[in-house]
Amino acid sequence: MLRGNIGEWSEMYVLLRLLADGKIYAADDNLNKLKDIYFPIIKIIREEMKGEVKEYNTGEEIKIYLNGLEIDNIPSTIFCEEAHSLLNTIQNGKAKGAFSVERTERFMNRIGCLKLSASSRDKSDITLKIIDINTGHSPTIGFSIKSELGSAPTLLNAGKTTNFIYKIIHQYTNIIRETNDIYKVSSNKKHINVRGRIENIIKNNGTIKYIKMQNKTFKDNLILIDSRMDELIAQTLLYFYKDGISNCNDMIKKLEEENPMKYGNVNAYSYKFKKFLTSVALGMRPATEWDGIDEASGGYIIVTREGNVLAYHIYNRNYFENYLLNNTKYETASTSRHDFGELYEENGETHIKLNLQIRFK
Repeated sequence: MLRGNIGEWSEMYVLLRLLADGKIYAADDNLNKLKDIYFPIIKIIREEMKGEVKEYNTGEEIKIYLNGLEIDNIPSTIFCEEAHSLLNTIQNGKAKGAFSVERTERFMNRIGCLKLSASSRDKSDITLKIIDINTGHSPTIGFSIKSELGSAPTLLNAGKTTNFIYKIIHQYTNIIRETNDIYKVSSNKKHINVRGRIENIIKNNGTIKYIKMQNKTFKDNLILIDSRMDELIAQTLLYFYKDGISNCNDMIKKLEEENPMKYGNVNAYSYKFKKFLTSVALGMRPATEWDGIDEASGGYIIVTREGNVLAYHIYNRNYFENYLLNNTKYETASTSRHDFGELYEENGETHIKLNLQIRFK
C-alpha cells in the first residue's frame, strides 16, 4: 500500500485536478486566482520509470498513452470525482506523517500511476504541455509544486552548506566560555540559545562582522545572482538573530532604512532579494553547482488551503516574486545537526556561524 505525507498526496491531487479541469489559472501576488489568465493543458507527462513515458491527454475523455500507444480512456468527470475525494481526505484527515488513501490508490492503479511523485530529470514535480496564451506556442514545461494543505513547507532547507561565518571583534577575554554557556530549556532539554548568545556578544561591546560562507558552492551560486549576494544575505541573518526580524519583507524594509551596503538606489535590496528567493524556488540548491537556469522551467504550482490549484508562470514572474517576498520567513534550524551557534577560536580570532533556513509562513 502506498504511503505518503500531505505534500506527496498533494502532488497526486494536482495531477487529478488539472486533468479534470483541462487548464490551470494564474495567480496574483496575494495568491488570488486571475480569472482572465489561464493556460489550457494539452497533456500531462509522467515518467515514473526510465523508458516508460505515460501521457494523459485532456478533453471530455482523458486518453492515456504508454510510450505512444493508447492504453485507456476515462471520462474527465471521473478525475473530478477522484480529485474531490482525495482533497476531502487530506483536508479532513488527522494523519501526521505518512498515511495511505485506499480509494485514490485504486484509481492510481487504474490510470497507471505507481508512485505518488514521478521522477523527473529536470527535478520539476509535474510536466505539462500547455498552450501559451502569450505566444500561441505549445511548450512542454516543468513546474514545482508546493501545498498549503499541510504545515508550511520550507523554501530553503538548512544544512551545514547554509552556514555563514562571522568574526567577533571584542576585548572581553571570557567571551567564548561565557557566551557558550547560554542555553534555553524546554521539555527538560537544553537547547543552544542563538539569540541569547548574540545578545551577550553585543552586551559585551562585541562587533559581529561577516567574513565568508562555509560552503564555496553556495557562494558561487549566489554570485550568479549578484556578486555581493552573500553579503546581503549575511546582513539579513543578523537582523534575524540579533533583532528578531523573521519575515522576509520586514528584512527588506530594514535594509532599505539602514542601507548597509551603501546603494545609491535602495530598491536594489528588494530587487536582488526577490531574485534570490525565486532562484531557490525554481531549482537553485546550496550544495549543487548551478548554471543559473531554472530547473522548474514553467514556474510554480501552489495548492491553496481551499484546494485551488494555481500557477505562477514565467509571464507573471513579478507576481511570483512578490508572493515569495511577502509569504516567507527565516527560522532557526537544528543547531546540533547543522553545527552553528557556538563561539570558537581560529587563528587567534573569535568566530560564530549563523545558519540560513527559509520557510513559507
